[in-house]
Amino acid sequence: MDAPRSKAGKQPLQERARSSMDGYLMTIIGLTLVPVGAYWAWTGTSLGEGALLYGGLKLLVSVLGVFILSGLYMLQPNEAALMSLFSRYVGTDRQEGLRWANPLFSKRKISLRARTMNSPPLKVNDKRGNPVEIGAAIVWRVKETALAIYNVDDCERYVTVQAEAALRFLASQYAYDDGDDLDEKETTLRAGLEEVAHALQTELHVRFAAAGVDVEDAKLTHLAYAPEIAQVMLRRQQAEAIISARAKIVHGAVTMVEAALKGLSERQIVVLDDERKAAMVSNLLVVLCSDKETQPIVNTGTLYN
Repeated sequence: MDAPRSKAGKQPLQERARSSMDGYLMTIIGLTLVPVGAYWAWTGTSLGEGALLYGGLKLLVSVLGVFILSGLYMLQPNEAALMSLFSRYVGTDRQEGLRWANPLFSKRKISLRARTMNSPPLKVNDKRGNPVEIGAAIVWRVKETALAIYNVDDCERYVTVQAEAALRFLASQYAYDDGDDLDEKETTLRAGLEEVAHALQTELHVRFAAAGVDVEDAKLTHLAYAPEIAQVMLRRQQAEAIISARAKIVHGAVTMVEAALKGLSERQIVVLDDERKAAMVSNLLVVLCSDKETQPIVNTGTLYN
């Protein structure tokens, strides 16, 4: 991940790997030096001239043992420790288990595990200015520890704020649904979920770069019209559905009437003039396209009565 530059052109602090020593070995050394040094210091007090100075030097062995033990620390899997010496960053240790480093180093632990942020529904305006509610679930993890700690004040709060900004920006780039003013191939929030999710992940990746955070997944979890226009848009969708259904019904009815007339003509069952064909077409269309059941009328006379 390329770290972004500040407005002044200064390169942000980059993570540097810092090796540490096996903590178990240093524990054995420290626990050995403490009692040995104390015993030597205690036995040295019976030596006569210079015994106090000699005992003090031996006591330093115990102090050295305590100093070594103070450098121990534990790292869980997917956890790192950032080390600094007198407020100067010296590196990051990612080795798990019991580790040992210079006791003068200040150690600040940070989790490298994947975290999930479930954004609450936000009221935003889509591309056409319609108020909509949108929410997302984002899976992220810290990748550059130095940026996460030293480049932003609070990494989790930074992620939350930038995720909200990214959702608002994303909603303004797409319309909620198809409309007369949109191209048929244009992606919408409701129909193009995969493309919208990819665009959201790309936008989050750019915004999270300053905090050293990597986006592993991002999906919309909530998408709806705002309550103030929900009823109006629902009626619009119902009208579009009715029109679409009517178009299919009429197309099917016309096809059936055409097949009926063609079959009667080919088989010479009955010969109809244009006026009777028009009446038959009208009756068949009424029967096939009506919302309610039709009541047939039986003609007991001739065809022309």
